[in-house]
Amino acid sequence: MGTSLRGLGGFQQQYREAVHRMGEFLAYRVMRQWLRSDWIFSLTSKGKEQKKMLKILHGFTKRIIAERKLYHDRTNGQYLKSFDNDTSAKRDDAEPVGMRRKRLAMLDLLIAASRDGLMTDSDIQEEVDLFMFAGHDTTAMGLCYILALLAEHNDIQDRVRNEVNTALQENEQKYTMKLLQNLPYLERCIKEALRLYPSVFFISRIPAEDVKLQTYLVPAGTLLFFNIYAVHRDPNFWSNPEVFDPDRFLPEKIRHRHPYSYLPFSAGPRNCIGQRFAILEMKAMIASLIHNFYLEPIDYLKNLQMQVDLVLRPAKPLRVKFIPVCKTNASFETQISI
Repeated sequence: MGTSLRGLGGFQQQYREAVHRMGEFLAYRVMRQWLRSDWIFSLTSKGKEQKKMLKILHGFTKRIIAERKLYHDRTNGQYLKSFDNDTSAKRDDAEPVGMRRKRLAMLDLLIAASRDGLMTDSDIQEEVDLFMFAGHDTTAMGLCYILALLAEHNDIQDRVRNEVNTALQENEQKYTMKLLQNLPYLERCIKEALRLYPSVFFISRIPAEDVKLQTYLVPAGTLLFFNIYAVHRDPNFWSNPEVFDPDRFLPEKIRHRHPYSYLPFSAGPRNCIGQRFAILEMKAMIASLIHNFYLEPIDYLKNLQMQVDLVLRPAKPLRVKFIPVCKTNASFETQISI
């Protein structure tokens, strides 16, 4: 969003806790038909707590938007204007990741659109809420499962490390967009991890018209739930579905697979707007970690217990050991709960 979070430690923690509580409220309501009414739910203790959580979530978003608007006011909107006039504002793929330039963030684009009368402040808040609420927790959980899987599969982890190290050697030890986009084996590992542990494991849809499913007719207006977790482990589509095998996503194996057998970001016109960004985030994080650390498991995924939530979240911390690759620090080890 182009806004620094330094100095917002306590506020950030409140936001994270509010996100988790909102997921718990949703799961609680889904299992209790009488609480589907907003009016009835608002009278309960959890309904009142949800109101407080929403205040925290919206307050965090509004603060970030306000700070970014203030930045553009103080700079007389010069960066918004220069972007409009600069047709070469596209990112150079060879530019090191993290290099600071006066480039517009997503929030800047939304602010620019609002100044042109194309969006209201409410529209901006909805978009920022979506990316912050739906984007951070899902990607974080995806990273947890990927790191745990790599820790349990040394051969695959070593292959990822070799790919990353080779790419860095060829790129003068610089992480660039081009480098991240050319890590095919790591990308296959991410896709396979999202098959086994999709961050969003179920979605709902309401058909606008009657849908015929073989001999069964689904009337228009019916609330449907899709169990993505089950689809991803369906032996009709996946041989040995419980096995972690990144080579399932080789081009020749994808070619003849059912297009709706893999849905970590949903599919069709209402698929996830941030899926490319999410994959890029995960590649950037994993590439750096695998380059610098060996991963070893402490807790094993076969013993994992899940809790009901918006995302596929373990009931207890999932711990992985990080051992520095550098020999001079070989005596140092750390355990991280993820």
